Amino acid sequence: MNGKNRKDISIGAEVKIVLKQDQRSGVLTEGFVKDILTKSGSHPHGIKVRLEDGQVGRVKEVVVDKKLKMKN
Repeated sequence: MNGKNRKDISIGAEVKIVLKQDQRSGVLTEGFVKDILTKSGSHPHGIKVRLEDGQVGRVKEVVVDKKLKMKN
């Protein structure tokens, strides 16, 4: 899942984000969502979140656990 829709992201979800300083290079940082900072339902560049370690960036991918996906 991409990170453009707020409904696809929840607190505690594992995500890959791009930090402000990595926008040009596209380097992704993985972590777990602590806070969802974007208030609107969607954003063309990704929903802005704060990870549990304090880093802030826009979600580029929501990591879906393969085991969980197989159950559904």
